[in-house]
Amino acid sequence: MHFDGSGDEGVNEDLKCYATEDYAYEESEVQEANFSHLQEDFEALIPYGYEIDCGGFGDVILNVKAREITVERSDRFEDYTTSSYEV
Repeated sequence: MHFDGSGDEGVNEDLKCYATEDYAYEESEVQEANFSHLQEDFEALIPYGYEIDCGGFGDVILNVKAREITVERSDRFEDYTTSSYEV
């Protein structure tokens, strides 16, 4: 399940199934299967606050073969540079 948010708003995509060893968002082929009954279970695993301020994005991945769940989260941040000069 992919999640993405910023500005105190976020969105969770529908749960999708991929038949691949290595998952990469938007780079893997979606399998024809309906796992909507697990949607709420996966949403419970999304990190709290991912949508706050600049926000963040990531994926909740269930690897059935390895029997493990991985949560990958990337946070956005603002940065600035200050310069001064005399005229």
